[in-house]
Amino acid sequence: MEYTTLGDTGMEVSKVCLGCMSFGDTDWRDWVLDEEEGIELVERAIDLGINFFDTANMYSEGGSERVLGNALSEYDRDRFVVATKGYFRMDEDDPNSGGLSRKAIEQELDASLDRLGMETVDLYQTHRWDETVPIETTMRALDDAVRRGKTHYVGTSSMWAHQFAEALHTSERLDLDRFQTMQNHYNLLYREEEREMLPLCERENVGVIPWSPLARGWLARPHGEARSTTRGESDTHAHGHPYLEGGGREINERVGELAAEKGVKMAQIALAWLFSKEEVDAPIVGTTSVEHLEDAVEALDVSLSAGDVAYLEEPYEPVRVSGHD
Repeated sequence: MEYTTLGDTGMEVSKVCLGCMSFGDTDWRDWVLDEEEGIELVERAIDLGINFFDTANMYSEGGSERVLGNALSEYDRDRFVVATKGYFRMDEDDPNSGGLSRKAIEQELDASLDRLGMETVDLYQTHRWDETVPIETTMRALDDAVRRGKTHYVGTSSMWAHQFAEALHTSERLDLDRFQTMQNHYNLLYREEEREMLPLCERENVGVIPWSPLARGWLARPHGEARSTTRGESDTHAHGHPYLEGGGREINERVGELAAEKGVKMAQIALAWLFSKEEVDAPIVGTTSVEHLEDAVEALDVSLSAGDVAYLEEPYEPVRVSGHD
């Protein structure tokens, strides 16, 4: 395993972060693993040297946090970097169970810690931007969470670059803990983040931990087979992304060609491309398979030349912004 420093936090994290969206209950999504299967995946990740785990309160309506917490309870907690997120409403009958008000942040962070079985989480992230709450209110509540020892650092996820710049400026102006990480939508089929967000993160030394590094499976197999899995058939969210627009089909084909040439899997080429980006700290790899997890770690050994990178990137064309909702 290779490790890197996460932004300005000083924390050393594995260059593969295990995304835990697939843990919990099939009542939430058809492709989700049950607790026994989820724990098996976490244990294998630890064997492979992964020390960075990302979840969220909304995944399986809290089930993912419970599975991850139970899996890590058998180990020395200090060995791991655990991240979770809050924003989406957890109770349809309670409007204050979502959003980024002080009330929502405090109660939902406490609920996440309870499910994880932890007194402190290493990284607490806002899952999306809240248009209804002044950013000053959100950043003060997050700063208080750090000061009370509920989280070591705070981060955020997909938004417009101008919103992220406003949040960083607000923290600086009010002398508050700032967002240390950006969990954004970024992969070979969706590169709109290169225009403004990634340069901003690089300038501010913000850790970049992209979600959907394999474009929800569209980079893991030929485009004609993208919906051949349980998740591919049922993940309607994936179908809404512009992955096959703007040269996407040709990029998919080139990933396949390069994989065949190097004797590796398509997913490994897609991940190797992300590993080659200096702005990226650790892609968040979600999987339901131990084999695919092992493939992701092995992708760290896949070398892409400058020519390979240019070949993969050349067909890309601008696409509509996706992932902020």
